[in-house]
Amino acid sequence: MTPVGERRIVLEPREVPLGGVRGMNVLRALPHRNLPTIGAWCFLDRFGPADTRMRVEPHPHIGLQTVTWPLVGEIRHRDSIGSDADLRRGQLNLMTAGDGISHSEYSIGDDPIPLDALQLWVVLPDSARHGSPGFERHIDLPRITLPAVQGADAAATVVLGDFAGVRSPATVHTPIVGAEIVVPAGATVRLPLDAGWEHAVMLVEGDVAVAQHPLALNDLLYLGDSRDHVEVSSGGGALLFLLGGEPFEDEIVMWWNFAGRSHDEIAQARAEWEAESAGAPTDRFGVVDGHDVRIPAPPLPDVRLMPRGRKI
Repeated sequence: MTPVGERRIVLEPREVPLGGVRGMNVLRALPHRNLPTIGAWCFLDRFGPADTRMRVEPHPHIGLQTVTWPLVGEIRHRDSIGSDADLRRGQLNLMTAGDGISHSEYSIGDDPIPLDALQLWVVLPDSARHGSPGFERHIDLPRITLPAVQGADAAATVVLGDFAGVRSPATVHTPIVGAEIVVPAGATVRLPLDAGWEHAVMLVEGDVAVAQHPLALNDLLYLGDSRDHVEVSSGGGALLFLLGGEPFEDEIVMWWNFAGRSHDEIAQARAEWEAESAGAPTDRFGVVDGHDVRIPAPPLPDVRLMPRGRKI
């Protein structure tokens, strides 16, 4: 892919009502109408902060990995390969869909609880997207210190991929980075970047200027590529999420919970999910134990699904 060079483009999140049995709204920063992927990252939602009772019943995925990064509260994950794991702050749930998996996500307990989390997806390359599904839970992720240019040093947790010479233990299939960064009040810090990758920074809490560009809460600043570092500064302290990676070469077709390469591939996955929900003896998506309800697939649009090209 031809380098795009250094950019400073704010991707403002939009509110998306998930509705139905999910019954909650989220802020969605990615995909953006002008930018379908950043590296292999193809999806970024923030749900919360809110007092809520989360009940996301079993639903399917293909062709991607789900990355759940909780900020407040506890979430229970169950899936069709037998995983059953609770997740809390500082821990990572990574689910690889491969050719097909289904899962559910519930908040812990029967009453509403404070809940806030980032939900991200990573699109899989051809070498992995038709493979077997998998699930990983990482409770001890690497943490590093980022020396300050001014003020106190910052701290980073390497959630996925490689950052500042440190690698997350989580399985990845493309060159990628996902890192949470805590910038103290009054600090200015240089974040090291791979100049051949594209990157973006999201403001999760506090205040920050990235490359001298102030961000509003939940803004995602696309930095392009060709940078070996970016300078961030905060007056009152900030919590950031850095994402990026080697630009993803393939055009993808994303619809509902599926990431594929063509309309026909998406339509086939939808048909198999609906057939299994109706009792057909197939096992592409499997069964999540402990559930009697599955989320039905929405109807396909009247036009063929097409890849969403880059306009940035």
